[in-house]
Amino acid sequence: MSVWKNFHHPRAAMVLLRVTLAILVLFHGWAKITNGIGGIEAMVVKAGLPAFVAYGVFIGEVIAPLFLLVGLFVVPAALVIAINMVVALVLVHGSHFLQISKSGGWALELQAFFLITAIVVAMGHSRSK
Repeated sequence: MSVWKNFHHPRAAMVLLRVTLAILVLFHGWAKITNGIGGIEAMVVKAGLPAFVAYGVFIGEVIAPLFLLVGLFVVPAALVIAINMVVALVLVHGSHFLQISKSGGWALELQAFFLITAIVVAMGHSRSK
């Protein structure tokens, strides 16, 4: 019997991915809670949007990850995080799409990882328990 046969647990893998995404995004949300969102407000206004739109970051980086963490409304919460990441990529990182970091990786690999992971969590979530 192969050790890898006992290692196959798709449900556990999805829970691990969901919880990891939630915790890592929550760190960003916590930074917004403790340091404020003045910089985001400025970017939103510069993009021609009303300043209150910046408060949506709390939905994408605090509320949605908390839902993921406890396993409630997983698909909508993951999609909110994905949308939040698209907005961040456009508003904050638009000029970084072709940049390489000092360590040789893509400058937006973290943002891309969060975006793709959120999509995978939304697509892979099983409704049955």
